[in-house]
Amino acid sequence: MKLNEIKDNENASRKRKRVARGIGSGTGKTGGRGVKGQKSRSGVAINGFEGGQMPIYRRLPKRGFSNAKFTKNFNEVSVGRIQMAIDAGKLDAGKTIDASALIEAGVIRRQLDGVRLLSDGELKSKATFDIAGASKAAIDKVEKAGGKITVAPKAEKASAE
Repeated sequence: MKLNEIKDNENASRKRKRVARGIGSGTGKTGGRGVKGQKSRSGVAINGFEGGQMPIYRRLPKRGFSNAKFTKNFNEVSVGRIQMAIDAGKLDAGKTIDASALIEAGVIRRQLDGVRLLSDGELKSKATFDIAGASKAAIDKVEKAGGKITVAPKAEKASAE
């Protein structure tokens, strides 16, 4: 085989469809847009337009709100994933497992607002956790294996008293 003999397999890459390039191309003349009318022209944006009638997104009342200012974004880690990392030797069950230990072990990529432990999987090792939150089932599994969970207290709301 020589460099000049290298080529793609048959139909390995599909050619780009060149629209509106003459009658012989099969997509000439109107270029797949149909015939006449507003939508056949360029620069048309009529999403949500109902022909002058009040659009549905303006007829219906606004409902609810998003309290995004106070939402927390947690790293969710399952008990089974922790056990896999311990079995692989990436996590030391003897030391306290917290966000920085999980990042070092490659279990999570980056620290968000804290780590929340979920109960998916099985935990065989006795481990101590220092995390932001855990489900009841996850706490039960850790305690059943002889471990301990320290959940960080929630930040108290500053009240004007």
